[in-house]
Amino acid sequence: MEAKRYVVGLGEALWDVLPEGKKLGGAPANFAYHAGQFLGQENTLAVSALGEDRLAEETIESLKEHGLSYLMPRVPYPTGTVQVTLDDQGIPSYDIKENVAWDNIPQSEEIMEVARNCRAVCFGSLAQRNVVSRETIHRFLDNTPNDCMKIFDINLRQNFYNKEIIMESLQRCNVLKINDEELVLIGRMFGYPGLDMENKCWLILGKYNLDMLVLTCGTNGSYVFTPGQMSVQETPVVEVADTVGAGDSFTGSFCAAILSGKSVAEAHKLAVSVSAYVCTQNGAMPVLPEELIKG
Repeated sequence: MEAKRYVVGLGEALWDVLPEGKKLGGAPANFAYHAGQFLGQENTLAVSALGEDRLAEETIESLKEHGLSYLMPRVPYPTGTVQVTLDDQGIPSYDIKENVAWDNIPQSEEIMEVARNCRAVCFGSLAQRNVVSRETIHRFLDNTPNDCMKIFDINLRQNFYNKEIIMESLQRCNVLKINDEELVLIGRMFGYPGLDMENKCWLILGKYNLDMLVLTCGTNGSYVFTPGQMSVQETPVVEVADTVGAGDSFTGSFCAAILSGKSVAEAHKLAVSVSAYVCTQNGAMPVLPEELIKG
């Protein structure tokens, strides 16, 4: 029997401590959850590490409530938390606690077995801030099959990134997801000051031999660059509850659509609709309406 091939969210597992209470967050769980709404939660997996504390038990309870499959070994560090404050527009800012469980994801044989049977993986820069998790993520990516979709969702937070981490990740991914603010920072960091956004994207796509580059610009639309082609979608105007997890829902649904055989333009259109819906809901993991899933 052929081994099961997973779609994996790899990196931080943490709780967003919001003004109204705490919610399970972290891009990997959000990504896996939204991809799983299209592909089946049994085919997606959130991979991280948890502490040996009460919050770890609550994490597992919450993952089960959301029907999320997970592989999160226990390590002797506290389970991750983030203090989230929202401004008047519902835009979040984050205070991410350091030296926590997800900074110390072990290179276990079980995790490497998932890597060898990985169909797609989404990883970011945040979970690479500590050398332990960084080396595990690199080894995971290096053990994936040749046809694996490796999405680097850059996710620049606070000061938890540097040029070396970003270069290493760009060399290991075949899809880059970036937003307009991050693109400006990367442009400065890599010395592309004179180029407009579009030309920066074409340059990065070619330089790192990527299959796709996804650029999201908030209310100003989004773009998917593939060699020789560009897909453009406007952002729908919606009543925003909060934007927490909207980007992860975009990436998860886009990835699921591509894996299901949809064209880049079709996958892009779906991802825009999904993330717009998530913005109208509180929290990062709402159940999507049937018409979005059936597409």
